[in-house]
Amino acid sequence: MSLWIPVTLAAASFQTVRFMLQKSLSTVKLSAAGATFARFAYSAPLAILGLGIVLWGGGHSMPPLPGMFWVFVVIGGTTQILATICVVALFKQRNFAVGITFKKTEVIQTAIVGFLILGDQVSAGAFLAILLGLLAVLLLSKSPGGGGAWWRHLTNRASQLGLGSGVLFAFSAVSYRGASLQLGDIEAWFRALVTLAAVVTFQFLSMWLWLLWRDRAELRAVWDTRGTGVFVGLTSLGGSFSWFLAFTLQNAAYVKALGQVELIFSLMATTFVFKETITRREIAGIALLGLSILVLVLAI
Repeated sequence: MSLWIPVTLAAASFQTVRFMLQKSLSTVKLSAAGATFARFAYSAPLAILGLGIVLWGGGHSMPPLPGMFWVFVVIGGTTQILATICVVALFKQRNFAVGITFKKTEVIQTAIVGFLILGDQVSAGAFLAILLGLLAVLLLSKSPGGGGAWWRHLTNRASQLGLGSGVLFAFSAVSYRGASLQLGDIEAWFRALVTLAAVVTFQFLSMWLWLLWRDRAELRAVWDTRGTGVFVGLTSLGGSFSWFLAFTLQNAAYVKALGQVELIFSLMATTFVFKETITRREIAGIALLGLSILVLVLAI
């Protein structure tokens, strides 16, 4: 088995637990921005500490960091911040499993963005996967009990947040792989660690400055919830390192496609942890989206 496969499965597991913790924080005490900042506030010091241990105690030296590395870091870090805020805000609109499913449209959207921006050709199989994914999104976009034409539900807040997060996460994944590949021919895990430390440091500083300017009370709230926030940081660090290592080892599209296993984890969390109800339509939408992802993987 290729190393990127178990690493991706670990990343999906860490990420599900982290979103569960962020959902709890956003529901009880923190805003969407605060719950997002908690992730970086408690993971950045750990990432920097880990890099420091490797540099000073592991016999490694810091590789050159070219300008394009920082361009990818800023693009990837910014889009991930915005995407995470969208997902956390979405948790207040719909249940946990549906929120994660909306986020998972990033796989389908990566194919579309790649075609529009890079001119990547889409095979017949991939086009079929995109259509299946669109049908799944239409099923999930309708609020429980809602009526009216199907297209009206694509303009509701839950749909906008979910689809927006998918686009942003797609850009961040490609950017992180781009940043890692800028570091030259060094061990994959070391490239992932250097990239991770740079990204989370940028994310911590940028969000801290934003909240310091716009909402200082939220900074205090993040500190007050440090009991849960520490675990958000730990799971974020484990998940981010696993994602970054997987992106370094394999094409981001393959990694994100396998990462759809998170749908199963989120469905389990919705049912057994949050005790939320899953409707038949939502189950059908999740199953159809999973099928579209399988077709896309087979078509790549």
